[in-house]
Amino acid sequence: MHKEVVLNAFNYRHACKEFEATQKIAKEDFDFILETARLTPSSFGFEPWKFILLQNSHIREKLSPVTWGGQKQLKTASHFVIILARTKNDMSADSDYIMDIMRHTHKLPENIIKQRSSAYEKFLHTDFNIFNNERAMFEWSCRQTYLAAGNMMTSAALIGIDSCPIEGFNKGEAENILVNEGLLDRDHFGIACMVAFGYRLNQPREKTRQTIEEIVQWVQ
Repeated sequence: MHKEVVLNAFNYRHACKEFEATQKIAKEDFDFILETARLTPSSFGFEPWKFILLQNSHIREKLSPVTWGGQKQLKTASHFVIILARTKNDMSADSDYIMDIMRHTHKLPENIIKQRSSAYEKFLHTDFNIFNNERAMFEWSCRQTYLAAGNMMTSAALIGIDSCPIEGFNKGEAENILVNEGLLDRDHFGIACMVAFGYRLNQPREKTRQTIEEIVQWVQ
């Protein structure tokens, strides 16, 4: 792939506030976007995420009053994704989830599992020192979900699909709605962010960014 193709996609991508509601993303195109999320790297390879594809218009309407940053997107997006991040319960070194990942996803032998589990526990307790802070553990999971969100938006842009990342919501109230709909178990997940996908209704304003010289420091 030519470098210009990738840079064109980054320039094409913008935070689309309103989509053409009648234009829907083809299944094979959104499957491609989801596959780039699945292939996203994560710390220790523990994949602390889940992706809810919220196509139900009634639940979207329920979310609207508590999602101030997604009013138009909830109504017009072809696909609306709520990205969940795993809680401390799942991300502890000895949790059922972590053990299952190492045994059945990574397919590691038991002696290697023991070594990795010990290294991971040290990371949580000493290197990053986050284990005793439940919110810090959750936010660490959230940071990794943003890698997946970025990959989804970039892959969408590469095939001419628009997107908008959304943090403008009341986390507690939005989670209550998902709990009541049977879509969220707070013992294991919380909402990290939302991403809307579709086709732009209006052309965006010119992209603005700082210069490379303002944001990069070379240390030779």
